[in-house]
Amino acid sequence: MCVCTHKSRETSMSTKTVLITGTSSGIGLAAAVAAAQAGWHTVATMRDTAKADALREAAAEAGVADLVQVKRLDVTDAGSVASCVAEVVAERGGLDAVVNNAGAGFVGTIEQHGMEGVRSTMEVNYFGVVELTKAALPHLRASGGRVITVTSVGGMIGQPFNESYCAAKFAVEGFMESLAPVAATTGVQVAVVEPGAVASEFVTNVRLDVPALLAEAGPYAPALKAYIERTMQSFGNAQTSQEAAAPIIAALTAETMPFRIQTSDWAREFVATKLADLDGSAVQDLTGGWLR
Repeated sequence: MCVCTHKSRETSMSTKTVLITGTSSGIGLAAAVAAAQAGWHTVATMRDTAKADALREAAAEAGVADLVQVKRLDVTDAGSVASCVAEVVAERGGLDAVVNNAGAGFVGTIEQHGMEGVRSTMEVNYFGVVELTKAALPHLRASGGRVITVTSVGGMIGQPFNESYCAAKFAVEGFMESLAPVAATTGVQVAVVEPGAVASEFVTNVRLDVPALLAEAGPYAPALKAYIERTMQSFGNAQTSQEAAAPIIAALTAETMPFRIQTSDWAREFVATKLADLDGSAVQDLTGGWLR
């Protein structure tokens, strides 16, 4: 945790404050550095602050180390969420934006992996987002702030062997789409950011043991093998974390945010398939093709 000297909000506190979750790597790390480069005091949170070295090094290289403050935050722990938000507000005099970025992937199908994976994936990707948003909203009302949540194109289109992950991201999208008009009546803007494949440590963090997965897949093994091969190819042509983070910073600084933001042309085309697919057949044809 960094030690910062804070003046009154009327002086140095005129720098807006954003809290970003999941900043030890990937999109979160890139967004934290970019937000600081855009002039925001960036509270960069992560569950394990021992993993903050990469962020600190990137911030120092970008010349914004003084604007990046590392704090511990476990989005699955209500006490951790409440204490972190309270600390930020006490130190900074308020809060201007939250970027819900922390997340975890999970690959498998329900018959094979059971309920534990569903529940743990939902805790991180959905309930953690709801918990932090709830804690931040009173302070965002006071500042006329905004909530930006990194979901996924998997929050719009269900993807094979990602039932738990996509269910959580669908839930986040539904929650935020429902919250947005309500929050707007109090001056708070809400948006979701939908990346496609991103070349980051997120894939590594899923901890895929492919041989073990295939050995346990039973009748689903041929389809799973085809899915994994196709997915690894898609990540070979993925966006960088910096490219995926850029629309987050644009949303932070725009006068008015759109509700739904894709991070690439590919993501826009992919999501458009769902939005135009009234009976679901186009999506089923598309994702079914990944399994052959």
